[in-house]
Amino acid sequence: MTDLAVAARLLAEEDLLVDLLACHPRLPLAAGISTDEDAERSRVRVWDCSGGGLGELASFDVALAFTPWGDYRPPAIAWHPHEPLLTVADGNALRRWTPGGPVAPLPAPDGCDALAYSPDGRALWTSTSDGDDTSAVLDPATGAASPARWWDTGVGAHPSGELVATLVSDQGATFCVFARPGGAGGAMRQQRRALVLDVDGYGTPLFSPDGRHLALRGNAYVDSLDVFAFPSLRKVLHTALAEDGDWPRHNLAFGPRSGVLWIGTPGGALIELDVEALEAVEHGDPDDAAVTALAATAAGELLVAREDGSLTLLTVSTGGEAPTPATTAGEDAAAFLAATGDVPADGDLDGHLDFTDGDHDWDREKLAEVTDASPDDPTWLQLRAHLNRAFAERTD
Repeated sequence: MTDLAVAARLLAEEDLLVDLLACHPRLPLAAGISTDEDAERSRVRVWDCSGGGLGELASFDVALAFTPWGDYRPPAIAWHPHEPLLTVADGNALRRWTPGGPVAPLPAPDGCDALAYSPDGRALWTSTSDGDDTSAVLDPATGAASPARWWDTGVGAHPSGELVATLVSDQGATFCVFARPGGAGGAMRQQRRALVLDVDGYGTPLFSPDGRHLALRGNAYVDSLDVFAFPSLRKVLHTALAEDGDWPRHNLAFGPRSGVLWIGTPGGALIELDVEALEAVEHGDPDDAAVTALAATAAGELLVAREDGSLTLLTVSTGGEAPTPATTAGEDAAAFLAATGDVPADGDLDGHLDFTDGDHDWDREKLAEVTDASPDDPTWLQLRAHLNRAFAERTD
C-alpha cells in the first residue's frame, strides 16, 4: 500500500467546483476549469505546484462550452509541451496565458471542442463536433489553419514523444487511433494499427509515465474503465465502475510507480489500482468529500479537487524504490511503429485500419465473415454481424 501525504491544500470557491484539472507535462504548473452556469461562463485557474506548495497564479473567465446535445462541458484546454504556455478555447478565440501575463489570442475554429499541442510544440491541433466533424492544424505563431483528418475528444502523448493516441468516435464503435507527429503542415500521421472500443463517449487516452499502459475512461452509457498494455495493445482490464454515485469524468491519474493507476471516487476515496496484479487499495478522505477531478503533476504528485471546494496536493510514497523511468519508451514506440504504417490521406479511415479489441485482432476479411454474435459481445460486433447477415440474405 502506498502512503499519501498532504503537501499543500487550499480552498477555491465552493460554489465553483473544479471539474477538470490539467497539469503541465514537464513544469510545476496546473490549471483547473470550473463551470458557472448562472454567469454563463467557465472559470480558469492556474496554480504553481513547485516546492510541494500550491499558489494561485491567475484566474480568468471564458465562454461556456457545449456538447452537440446542448449540455455544458469544460472548454478545450492544452498546455504547451515545453513552455509555460496555457491555451484555452474561448468562443471564437484561443486565449493564451503565460506566467508573464496573457499573450495575443489566436482565432479558434467554430465549435472547437478539443485542443492539443503536437509533442514538439510546433503545431496546435484542433477538432470540432459542431455540425460537420472537422479538424485543423494551427500554426501557434500566426494562427494560420490547414485542414486535417478528423479526430475528437483529446490527445494523449506517449512519453517517447514519437506518437500520440486520440479517438475517432461513433455511436456504433470508437477507434483509439495512434499517430505520428510531423505530417504535412504539422498534422498527425494516423497509423493503421488501432484499438476498437464499444459505443462512444470516452475520455482522452491516458498513457502511463513509462509508456507501458494506456487507460481509457468512458463511455456514454456506462462508467467504464479500460486499460491496455503498450505496445502490444493487450487488454489488461475492463470493468464498470460501481453504480453508487455520480462518477467524475476526469478522475484518472497514473502515479510514479509503474502500473499503478489512481481513481477518484464520488465517495471521496482515492483508489490505488495495480493494473497488472488487479489489486486495489482504497485511501479514504476524512471529510468524505467527493472527488470532482484528479490529475498527476510533472513531479508525480496527485492533485485532487473535491466538492467542498478544496484543492489538495498529495505526495506519493514509492516505498523506497525509485519511480520507474521511461527507459524503454522510445524502444516501445519504435516497435509499435515498425509493425504498422501510415493511413493513406484519402478514403474512409476505418477502411484502412487493422484493429484489436485487446483480445482479438480484426481485419477487413475477418470482419466480413462474422454473422453470429451473442448479447455479451460488444455492440460494434453485434452490429457488424447483423449487417453481414442482412447482406448475405440479399445476395442469396
